[in-house]
Amino acid sequence: MEWLSSLMTTDKAIKGALIIHGVALVGTVLLALDQWRSECETKPPQPKPQYITQDTEDALKLTTLDTLLGHYNHAIRETAVKIVCDRAVNDKDTFEQLLWGITRPSYDERLKNLRALAVITDPHSLDKLHTWKAYAALVRCLELSLDPDQEVLNNDDWDEYPLRDMTDKLCLMFISQLVGTFDCEKLIKAKFVEKWLSKQNWGTTEEERHQNLAAYLRSKTNRLAEIISCIRQSPAGREALQKCGLFPYPDTEESEADDDDTHLVERLSVLFPETLDVNSLDANHPTRVLLRSFQTTPGSEEQRDRNQRHREAMVLNDGSHPITSDDIIQRDPTSPP
Repeated sequence: MEWLSSLMTTDKAIKGALIIHGVALVGTVLLALDQWRSECETKPPQPKPQYITQDTEDALKLTTLDTLLGHYNHAIRETAVKIVCDRAVNDKDTFEQLLWGITRPSYDERLKNLRALAVITDPHSLDKLHTWKAYAALVRCLELSLDPDQEVLNNDDWDEYPLRDMTDKLCLMFISQLVGTFDCEKLIKAKFVEKWLSKQNWGTTEEERHQNLAAYLRSKTNRLAEIISCIRQSPAGREALQKCGLFPYPDTEESEADDDDTHLVERLSVLFPETLDVNSLDANHPTRVLLRSFQTTPGSEEQRDRNQRHREAMVLNDGSHPITSDDIIQRDPTSPP
């Protein structure tokens, strides 16, 4: 019976060995299959960033750009629009054709070309409009859009600018950007004041026109007010406003006073409220007198004594509001020293 027990022990050992070898064989086969699958798997290549060079843009045909403009991908459409705008703004013939279009008698044609100009121009290409031809075209477009039934611009509490015609607003948008970036000299030479600004309904009498324009600049913050303020700062602009009856001619005494304290206005303007227009004040106004008192000019002894009396003033202000002429208490110039 011993041989039977030894045989059973040997059989168990063989079975255990077979099981171990079977498991090892299956594991080896699975590992080999996994490695083989990894080696045979085809991975898609990673996309590399592509940049459109200027040569690539120039090589695109109009038919290709037309197709790209209708593409379903927003980024592709935006890139195509940028390429078309860059081509249009840098093409002299196309740009001049648009300027010519805004001077046509047809309202729809003017509006279409103005909108095209607004699309293709940006702050980087604004210098394309800083030419005599562009200023003349913008002024002509404004002239063609004049409203003969415009109401008098004498309401300080109501701004008519948002209700202006779209051609007016587009032209004034371009002009405001140009004078803000460059200057208003070319605009003045294009007779913007004579051909359009003076034909706005500022009133019937000369005094009424002066008052309404001054009140408009004091109470409005739109683009038109910005353009007029820029023109007023230019000697040629003030001369044009005076010739058109929009700005009064200064008296000799007031002109001399203006020359004395003009350079002090910018330095001391922070002390005065924004609604106070120092340039429109009389020569004997307390604010004007105070400004002149700060200036030391050579002169006679009587003039120096008068300036000394003018300097004898008190400013009563607790800081809760900007300094106004009401806060200034001056000594009576006629009183003895």
